[in-house]
Amino acid sequence: MLAIRGLVKRYGRSPVPAVDGLDLEVGAGEIFGFLGPNGAGKTTTIKVVVGILRPDAGQVTIDGRPAVPSTPEVRRLIGYVPDTPELWPRLRGSEYLAFLADVYQIPPEERMDRAWPLVEALELVDAIDSLISSYSHGMRQKLALVGALMVRPHLLVLDEPLVGLDPRSSYVVKELLREHTRRGGTVFFSTHILDVAERLCDRVGIIHKGRLVASGTLDEMRALHARGHETLEAIFLEVTRASLTVPEGSDGRR
Repeated sequence: MLAIRGLVKRYGRSPVPAVDGLDLEVGAGEIFGFLGPNGAGKTTTIKVVVGILRPDAGQVTIDGRPAVPSTPEVRRLIGYVPDTPELWPRLRGSEYLAFLADVYQIPPEERMDRAWPLVEALELVDAIDSLISSYSHGMRQKLALVGALMVRPHLLVLDEPLVGLDPRSSYVVKELLREHTRRGGTVFFSTHILDVAERLCDRVGIIHKGRLVASGTLDEMRALHARGHETLEAIFLEVTRASLTVPEGSDGRR
């Protein structure tokens, strides 16, 4: 569903690229977790995939179609939620969803059937006709997620989708992502929450300093990188050459 080949992206005249020769594949129907330290290149990669940034080199294809340069036909294959959704504050939540339905050419007779179950699941019923300016950060995040899921994209791209959500909403979102893949969709998301990635993802990729340093199922990652460790956290620390400092007198538990 998503193929990235030799992706390079620099900012300005920096001699060090934010993304440096990245190669990555995400299969149809997968939930793929994109992990990495701060500044590793996750958000830059995502912005290239969804057409916000143009790469300096490399190719991106979505469902076999070139995504660079971005075209309306390819963009309609993608649902995208950034880490901080910037929604039009003077629209009502319902107007925002109607706008997305127009953009993605969802037939009028299907719109309510698609959107309302998501609005209910994420507890936005009482706010859906209110101005977005009155929404909290978490509510804006949920509205953006409703919009991205409502259009039923081939590829759902999420940048830190659980940030700002309460535990119940986080649980609901994870169930909605699984449902999206059961419908035949694909999910590509970045996260700092390694426990979520470990439980939710079919495969994960770890990016460090703009390069993919590990990719595969958790079992494959354990076989190649874990050295006897069992958790994704241990693998992450291993492949990014990070170290976990345990305070003096601690028994090592977290």
